[in-house]
Amino acid sequence: MVSLALMIIDHREHHLESVRAAVSTLTYPLQYIASLPLSAGDAISEIFSSRTRLQDENRNLKRENLLLQVHQQKMNALEAENMRLRNLLESSFKIGDRVLIAELMAVDMDPYRQQVLINKGSNSGVFKGQPVLDANGVMGQVVHVNRFTSSVLIVTDTSHALPVQINRNGLRAIAMGTGRINKLTLPNLPNNADIREGDLLVTSGLGGRFPPGYPVAKVTSIVREPGLPFANVQARPSAHLERAREVLLVWMLKPLNDSLPDESENPDQTAPAGKVSQ
Repeated sequence: MVSLALMIIDHREHHLESVRAAVSTLTYPLQYIASLPLSAGDAISEIFSSRTRLQDENRNLKRENLLLQVHQQKMNALEAENMRLRNLLESSFKIGDRVLIAELMAVDMDPYRQQVLINKGSNSGVFKGQPVLDANGVMGQVVHVNRFTSSVLIVTDTSHALPVQINRNGLRAIAMGTGRINKLTLPNLPNNADIREGDLLVTSGLGGRFPPGYPVAKVTSIVREPGLPFANVQARPSAHLERAREVLLVWMLKPLNDSLPDESENPDQTAPAGKVSQ
């Protein structure tokens, strides 16, 4: 009865507000202690759920980051390939002849042969002895032709010889392969020959295989020993032989070998692939 009377008085007159506030203050520690296990359980559950969520998010972000890095690498490769193709196209405009872009498929692992395999063959009109260039200079010539692939002999192969001339003064010479990817040699040049380090060697057009004016190499060293009739001349190929991925196959608009005998008609009178005479 007393409780009911107090409730009615408090509800209508609000005289027990201060008493209720004091009692609530006194009972708060008991309420806090009573709710502590539940609050602690909720907090621990939140911690573990947050940790699990963060771990999942971390794994997802790592996976996305890896995918983005792979895509970025692919984009870098595509950008580099695009630049190489643009350089090749610009080179083809400078050449002025009919050209075809081909890609390298394989590199001969034989240390005594420097050949590469390209993805164009007789089906694309490729022929034996056809000049092959990259965006920077002469790379070699085709020596074997299949229907869909061809083998290219690199200018640095020991069996390759290429008639060249010094761009500065027109002095003719023969650039011979040394078996090293970054070195050519010019034999039989007299000690008093007008040649300097840094001279650009270009194709002379003699021999009927390469049209004139294509860059071949730059002279890197000249050793003249007294008492010897010939100088030791070394040159570095202009083409990026060790890292080229795309090459240009060249057809001359006005072939230089129209007067030469046809290899298919009289093969005994032609020089072997890679061997040319000045």
